[in-house]
Amino acid sequence: MEDYTLVTIDLLKKPEWYSLKVNLAGKVSHTLLRFPRARHLDSRAVDTQIPAITLPPGDPVLRPKARILVVITDSKVVDAFRGFFFTGVPADDSLFANFVAFQALLPPTSGFAVGEWSIADVAVGPYLVRMLMLLEHEIGKYPVGEGRKVLETLRGPRFVRVMKYVEDVKAWPSFRATWDEAATLAMWKVNPAIQRT
Repeated sequence: MEDYTLVTIDLLKKPEWYSLKVNLAGKVSHTLLRFPRARHLDSRAVDTQIPAITLPPGDPVLRPKARILVVITDSKVVDAFRGFFFTGVPADDSLFANFVAFQALLPPTSGFAVGEWSIADVAVGPYLVRMLMLLEHEIGKYPVGEGRKVLETLRGPRFVRVMKYVEDVKAWPSFRATWDEAATLAMWKVNPAIQRT
């Protein structure tokens, strides 16, 4: 494995060296691994572009389950929270119903999306961790106080399995080694797309 230095970059205020060393146009490069352009979480891109990584489940029955979990998360959970965080759409039962759908796909008591750590967890885990962080710190266009109310519901008995899943993701060695909550929080606090007016 090559040596590298992990650098957190605020994409709204890229350092001067970014254009010189990473991408001359100052854009976020996705072509280094030749990933297809996509709006949605796409675990298939990593599956096919980096075959040496053993993230796809080895069991052929679990592969579609991992993809379904990613699709459900993207089309339901992430979209619902996007409305809540970016436009201030009220948190209602439909928002929590999306978490119920996500939770139903997880193994009953513990473990990752398909039991073992997989591409589904790589695609889904960071979104959930970031959502909870934003709720905890009341960051978003929703009314002040709503973030903590939503977080309280998610931490309640109805979503014990979701919260256990998030804790399992946060404890995974590669996630712990790369997640910088302070830097992520600092970037989101000043992101104009999510600021209250």
